[in-house]
Amino acid sequence: MQTKTCTRVVVIGNGMVGYKFCEKLIARDKTGGRFSITVFGEEPRVAYDRVHLSAYFAGKTADALTLAPEQWYHDNGIKLYLTDPVIAIDRDQKTVRSHHGTVVPYDYLVLATGSGAFVPPMAGVEKDGVFVYRTIEDLDMIQTHARTARRGAVLGGGLLGLEAAKALLDLGLEEAHVVEFAPRLMPRQIDDAGSGILQRQLESLGLTIHLSKSTQEITGDDAITGMQFADGTRLDVDMLVISAGIRPRDELAKAAGLDTHPRGGILTDNQLKTSDSSIFAIGECAVVHHMIYGLVAPGYEMADVVAAQLVGEMKEFKPFDMSTKLKLIGTDVASFGDPFAAEPTCRTVVYENRAKGIYKRINVSADGRHLLGGILVGDAEQYNMLLQTCKNKTILPPDPEDVILGSRGGEEAGVMSLPDDALICSCEAITKAMLCHEIGENKHTTVDALKKATKACTGCGGCTPMVKDMIQGVMKAQGIYVRNVLCEHFDYTRQELLDLVKMNGLKTYTDVLNTFGKHDGCEVCKPAVASILASLWNENILKKDRATIQDSNDRFLANIQRGGTYSVVPRVAGGEISPEKLIVIGQVAQKYGLYTKITGGQRIDLFGAHVGDLPSIWEELIAAGFESGHAYGKSLRTVKSCVGTTWCRFGVQDSVTFAIELENRYKGLRSPHKLKSGVSGCTRECAEAQTKDFGIIATEKGWNVYVCGNGGTKPQHAQLLASDVDKETCVKYLDRFLMFYVRTADPLTRTATWLNKMDGGMTYLKAVVVDDVLGIADELEREMQLVVDTYHCEWKEVVENPELRKRFTHFVNAPEQKDPTVVFEPLRDQIRAQEWK
Repeated sequence: MQTKTCTRVVVIGNGMVGYKFCEKLIARDKTGGRFSITVFGEEPRVAYDRVHLSAYFAGKTADALTLAPEQWYHDNGIKLYLTDPVIAIDRDQKTVRSHHGTVVPYDYLVLATGSGAFVPPMAGVEKDGVFVYRTIEDLDMIQTHARTARRGAVLGGGLLGLEAAKALLDLGLEEAHVVEFAPRLMPRQIDDAGSGILQRQLESLGLTIHLSKSTQEITGDDAITGMQFADGTRLDVDMLVISAGIRPRDELAKAAGLDTHPRGGILTDNQLKTSDSSIFAIGECAVVHHMIYGLVAPGYEMADVVAAQLVGEMKEFKPFDMSTKLKLIGTDVASFGDPFAAEPTCRTVVYENRAKGIYKRINVSADGRHLLGGILVGDAEQYNMLLQTCKNKTILPPDPEDVILGSRGGEEAGVMSLPDDALICSCEAITKAMLCHEIGENKHTTVDALKKATKACTGCGGCTPMVKDMIQGVMKAQGIYVRNVLCEHFDYTRQELLDLVKMNGLKTYTDVLNTFGKHDGCEVCKPAVASILASLWNENILKKDRATIQDSNDRFLANIQRGGTYSVVPRVAGGEISPEKLIVIGQVAQKYGLYTKITGGQRIDLFGAHVGDLPSIWEELIAAGFESGHAYGKSLRTVKSCVGTTWCRFGVQDSVTFAIELENRYKGLRSPHKLKSGVSGCTRECAEAQTKDFGIIATEKGWNVYVCGNGGTKPQHAQLLASDVDKETCVKYLDRFLMFYVRTADPLTRTATWLNKMDGGMTYLKAVVVDDVLGIADELEREMQLVVDTYHCEWKEVVENPELRKRFTHFVNAPEQKDPTVVFEPLRDQIRAQEWK
C-alpha cells in the first residue's frame, strides 16, 4: 500500500496573521489531509487579538482575547510549539531549527514574524520604568509598575501611542502625557484641523499633549525620572511607554540570505513569494508593492493569497486600501481614500463643531461626481458608507455635503445601493454579493449566523452596522416582513412588546419575562423593557424589580463619570433661574466639593459627587425648589429658550414662558432615547430649535412646530410639522408626536433616525399627527395626559424612602465610608489661581 504524502508547511510566527493563514489553508483544503502544518510561536500563549489589546486594561482577560484555544490546533492536526522561536533557516536542507533545538523539515515555509516596537535612538531606554507596548507580557509589566507610579508618559502620538495613552488613563495615574515628534497627533491619518479636535477631546479626559518634541535622553540613575527634549525642556515622569511605531521582524530572513528592504522588511512579489520560491512572507514583516501593510485586514488577505498558492489556485495580493476606523479613548477617528487630497485637484467640504468635538472632511473630485477620500473625528458613524462610496466610485448627490450632513429630508442611499463586488468586511474579504447569497439563499438572517458562515464581523467589527442593514435589505427585497425583535429572549419588536405589556397590564420585568420571554434576559432587553414599563405606567424606576434592569446611570439617578463619581443636574425649566436658586447651587457645590459647569441646555451640572452623598445633595436641592433634571435617563432633558419678547427687541412671542410650560409638561417622559427641545422667540433662532427632537419657532401669527432634528453626532435639521398654530394646537400636536414616537421607535433610536427609517417619512408622520389618519389622536393625547398627571420627582422619592435611600452607599456593610480610591482634582480656576501666585 502506497503511503500518502503530505505537503509539509512550516509557519514561523503565531500572531493574528500566522493563525489566519492556518485557518485559511485548512478551509481551502477541501479533501483534508493534504498538508502537514507546524507552527512556531515566540510567545507563551496561542494567537490572540492584538487589535483590541487595550481592552486588557479594561478588564478583558487573555483568554477572552484568544483567537482559538490550543485544542483547535490539535483538532486540525497542527503541531504547535510555543515559547520556542525559530533561530535558523537552512534553505539548502529546507529545515528550520528552534531555540530548544527542534529541527523540522519543510516543503514550504511561511514567515509571519510580524513586527517589533520601534525604539528611537536615545540614551536611557534600558532604565527601569521604560516599556514597549506590543504583547500581553508587556501589558502585565506596565500594569505592575503602574501600581507605584504617579506620572506616566507615552512616546508616540499615532494609533499605537494613543492606545497606550488610554492604558495609562485606565491604570489611574495622576498624570498622563503624550509626547509626539510631529506637530500634530496621528500625522499619517488626519489633518491639522482634525488633529486639533482630537487633541481637545483627549485633553478634556485628562491627557497632556506635547507636540513637536524630540526626546534626547531618558534621565535617571537606574530608574526613569524624566525625559529631556532637544529644545531644552524636560518632563518629569516615573514611567514611560514607547509606542513610536513598528519595525519589521526580518532578522531571521536576513540571516537566511533572503532579500530584504534597506529600511526593513522581507521583499516579496505579488504572490508573497520571497527571493526563495519555497518561502513566503505575510503580514507586517513583508514588503509588497513597495510598502509594509500594518493593518490586520491586508494581513488576512496575504494569508489567503498564500493559502491559495499552496492549493494550486492563482491569486495575487493587490494594493490594499489602508482606510481605518477606530475609537481612541472614546473618540471616533477614521480616514479613508486619499484623506489629504488638496485643492485645486479636488474640492474640499469641511464640517466642524468644536463644541461637540466633531470634525468631518471629504475630498470630492473637481467635477463634484466622486468621493476621493476624507477624515472623520468625533463621529464616524458614516464611515462604512463613505468608504464604499469612495471605493466604488458611486456618483455623489448634487450637494456633496449631504453625505456627511445627511440628506436633510431626502431619501438616503443605503448599503443595498452598493455594487455586488463592494467589500463589506475588509478583514475577511467578504463582498456584498457573498453576504446577499448567505442571507437570501442559505437563510443566515442574523449577525451571529453570518459570523459563523462567512467570518464577517469577526475582525475589527467595523462592518457590523452595514451587515445588519444588509440583512434587513435582502429580506425586504424578498418580500419578507422584517421583525426587528429585541433579542434572543423576546421574539417581539419593541412596538409589539409595548402593546402586549399594555394590554396585559404587566408592571414588573419578571412578569414581562415570564409571560412573553424566555431564559433570564440580557443587557439588551432589560433596559428596553425598563423603558417600556416607565413609558406606560410612569412609576418609580427603582421600585419593585426595576432597579436591576436599568442602565447604570438610571440605577443611581445620576450620570456616572470617569473616576467613579457622579454628576447631578437639577432641572432648570427653560433656562430660567432665580438668584436664590443660583446661590443654593453654589453652596451645595462648595459643601460637597463639586465642579460646576453650565451645560449647552441652559442648566448647571455638578460633577464629582460620591454615590453616598447623592441623596443628601438631592435633599438640599429639593428643599430649595429643585427637582431631578433627568440628565441620566432616556427622557426629556431640556427645553432651551431665548429671552423672546421679555427682553429681546426682535422677539415676537414669549418664548421663555412657553419653554417652561413645555418642559414642565413633558418632564419625566420616558422614551426610546433622550429628547431635547427648544423654543425660539423669532426666526433668528437663538434657541436652535431646528436642531432639536422637537422645536418651536415664534411667528407673527403663532408658532411653527419642527420635529425630528438632531444636533448630536449626526447633525440633521428638524422638519416642519405645522405652521402658525396657536399654543393649544401646538401642545396637542406635540402630545401626539411624542407618544407616537414612544410607541413605535426601536430601542435607543433618536427621533431623527426614527423618521429616516419610517415608510412615507414626513408625509406619513404629518398624516398621523396632524390629520389623524389612523384615528388614534385622542388615545395618544390621553396617554400623554396620564404621564403628566402621574409625574413624580425620582430624587424626592429616594430622599423620602428609607429603603430606596439605602441603595446609595459605597459599601453595604459600612455605609458611612467612602471609596478611598476616588480622588478629586483641583478645579481649573483653583489651578489658575495657584499658577498666578
